[in-house]
Amino acid sequence: MKWTKDPQAILLLSVHGLFILSSALSGTFLNVYLWKSRQDYTMLGWFTIAQQVALGLTFWAAGKWVKEHNKMNALRLGIAVSGIFYLCVLWAGGHAVDYIWPLGLLFGVSLGLFWLAFNVVYFEVSSAENRDWFNGWIGLLGSITGIIGPWLAGWIITIMHGESGYRFIFTVSMIIYGVTVVLSFFLHKRPVQGSYHWLEAYHRLKEGGVWKYAVWGLAVQGMREGVFSFLITLLVFVATDREAKLGQFALITSAVSLVSYWICGKWFKPKYRKTGMLIGAACMLLVIVPLLLDVNYTTLLVLGIGTSLFIPLYMLPSVSVSFDLMGLNRENVEKRVELVVLRELSLTLGRIAGLLVFIMVLSIRQDTLTITLLLLFLGASPIGSWIFMRKLFAGDKQATYTGKAD
Repeated sequence: MKWTKDPQAILLLSVHGLFILSSALSGTFLNVYLWKSRQDYTMLGWFTIAQQVALGLTFWAAGKWVKEHNKMNALRLGIAVSGIFYLCVLWAGGHAVDYIWPLGLLFGVSLGLFWLAFNVVYFEVSSAENRDWFNGWIGLLGSITGIIGPWLAGWIITIMHGESGYRFIFTVSMIIYGVTVVLSFFLHKRPVQGSYHWLEAYHRLKEGGVWKYAVWGLAVQGMREGVFSFLITLLVFVATDREAKLGQFALITSAVSLVSYWICGKWFKPKYRKTGMLIGAACMLLVIVPLLLDVNYTTLLVLGIGTSLFIPLYMLPSVSVSFDLMGLNRENVEKRVELVVLRELSLTLGRIAGLLVFIMVLSIRQDTLTITLLLLFLGASPIGSWIFMRKLFAGDKQATYTGKAD
């Protein structure tokens, strides 16, 4: 398939890019906005848990809608609810910290609806041969928006002096979400796919086979994602006390990510997945070590640049191999919605587990060394993920091409 000749594929990437741009503009500073009202790490941990709980439940419940009805409406609603979330943040203002759970649940619903529909459509328009390539383009778009969005937002917040700047950025995000909804109406309606099996995830785990390796690998991967998704940017702000510095951090790290995703998207081949994923996981852990010396802008920048440089080596195989399993046979293809749900539930449970560890530890101590050691512990999870997923890569034919791996 030549993606450049498929207008629907280009349109899907455009919708994804705009959604990520809006998220990059406001999402980077959302936790900072809450932190400035109440400086409490555990509060932000609970906010993120609320998101993940709603995201997981939305994936599972909305799977019936996406499979049996119009999945494009689920995608549009997810974008619209994201806009409503920022409208609520604007309405609450400095009192948003008093509504951590309802706001987190609302945000999680929006993310669940969008990513469930997007992942299913992404699977339908891709194949095992071009999935690494498409993942590279997704990474490229994420990096470009990561360069533009946070830097611009940080600059605007700085020159508008705080609260008014945040309100302006959140309003701009709402407008972009609106434009994205309109653009999504040009995506063709996808065919329905039969009846939704509510307990498919349970049955897959009960049966064992290749999916148990994928589930455990994704769950372990999620432990890092849940905490790192908000803590690193927050630590940059705490270390510098300047939104402009956070915008600069995002600009630099996203620029590195842009290059690394472009290189991997162009030259990374399926036969390198097993080795590449391990190298990426190990290097992502090593770049955390400088924080043991001191947690400042320089050491955090080393972490950010190093992660951006090596994460494509880890993420491209992780994403591609789990989607390849969905196309392994006719039964899997017919149950692709349920398998997308299983994939996301695995990640979500891992994220919640990592966040609970984070909250438990920081409820006892919140000093810099404790936070750094926690980052090292959770930062090692990609290696654990590789231990499970290595059995799924091409070359281990028993695990990859048979119904049972044992």
